[in-house]
Amino acid sequence: GLMSWGSNYTFLVSVLHDSGELLAIYKPRKGERPLWDFPDGTLCQRETASFLVSEALCWRIVPPTVLREGPHGIGSVQAFVNHDPQQHYFTFDTTLEAQMMRLAIFDAIINNADRKGGHCLLDEGDHLWGIDHGLAFNAEHKLRTVIWDFAGQPLPDDILQDVMRFHERLCDPTDTLRASFKNLLSDDELDALQERTNNLLYAKSFPLPGSGPNRPWPPV
Repeated sequence: GLMSWGSNYTFLVSVLHDSGELLAIYKPRKGERPLWDFPDGTLCQRETASFLVSEALCWRIVPPTVLREGPHGIGSVQAFVNHDPQQHYFTFDTTLEAQMMRLAIFDAIINNADRKGGHCLLDEGDHLWGIDHGLAFNAEHKLRTVIWDFAGQPLPDDILQDVMRFHERLCDPTDTLRASFKNLLSDDELDALQERTNNLLYAKSFPLPGSGPNRPWPPV
C-alpha cells in the first residue's frame, strides 16, 4: 500500500521469492516529484547507487536495494527495516557513535542533500541503517545533514582505510566498481564521486558545514 508521508510516491510491498517473502519499500520513477536541481526520473537510480557505495565500503549502511520493474513501472526496491519510529538520530545515545561516524562520512561521499534525523533507523539488533538517498550524487556540492557532531575531527583509522580502498577501486580501470554505476549516474556525477573521496583522503577529517544551506528541513 501507499505510505502516507513523503513528497514522492512510496509503497510498502511484499517481495516473493522461492526462499520466502519479505517486506520492501518500492519507489517508482513515475511517482517522483520533479526537482530543479536533479534530473527528472533519476531518484530511484540514486537510491540504488547508494546501496552500491555502502556495499563497496563494507559498511552495510543502506538496506539491500535493487532497480526493478514493479506494479507502477521501474523503481527502487529496498528491504524494509523493522524499527521503532520513535527512535531516530535525535534520540540516539553515544553507544552508536562509531556507526554515526561512518554514516556521516557515507553522506559526505555520496553528497547526500537530505540526511534527516528520521532517515536514521535502528533495527532490533542495534544496527544503524540509512534510508532515503534519492537526493544524492549531485555533481555540485549539496551536503545537507543533521549529523555535524564530528565536524573537523580527524577520521578514525578504520574509516580512513575503508575510504582509501573504495577510492582505489573507483580509480582502477580494471575494477568492476565504476562500471556497476552505469545507467545509474552520469559521467560527471561519477567523476564528482571520485573527487569527493579523494578530498576526504587529503583532508583526513570530517567535513565542516559550508556557508550555504547545510541542514535539511524538517530536521526529522
